[in-house]
Amino acid sequence: MSEQQQPVFVIEKIYVKDLSLEIPNAPNIFLERETPEINLQLGTKNQGIDVGLYEVLLTVTVTAKIKDKIMFLVEAQQSGIFRIRNIPNDEIDPVLGIGCPNILFPYLREVVSDIVTRAGFPPVILNPVNFEAIYQQKRAEAKASAN
Repeated sequence: MSEQQQPVFVIEKIYVKDLSLEIPNAPNIFLERETPEINLQLGTKNQGIDVGLYEVLLTVTVTAKIKDKIMFLVEAQQSGIFRIRNIPNDEIDPVLGIGCPNILFPYLREVVSDIVTRAGFPPVILNPVNFEAIYQQKRAEAKASAN
């Protein structure tokens, strides 16, 4: 009998892998009344950890500045372990680069907002991210550098 295996996609675990907050100019920075300039850097990585098991890591660095003074700096890594089986090899990369980051992003967004609020600042709500566009851009850059 040639029974086709059903695709498997299971979230095994979602967790904060790393989190740091710096307020280098406290307490004086709390007296500032200007609106800070927010700079955001976002990255994704993935790795196989066992047969059919993958870790996907979503990293964000949020820097808030007023003029040349850093108000706060948050670095957070939200991670997930995903069980993926019976999916064609050419489809696993998009799942890891698009699907899994889409699952992790709301958790990362909450972590950043929570830590900034606990630090005494108004919450920073990260805007939605188009991980498909980021994935396609990375693929185009990889193809360009290979040529």
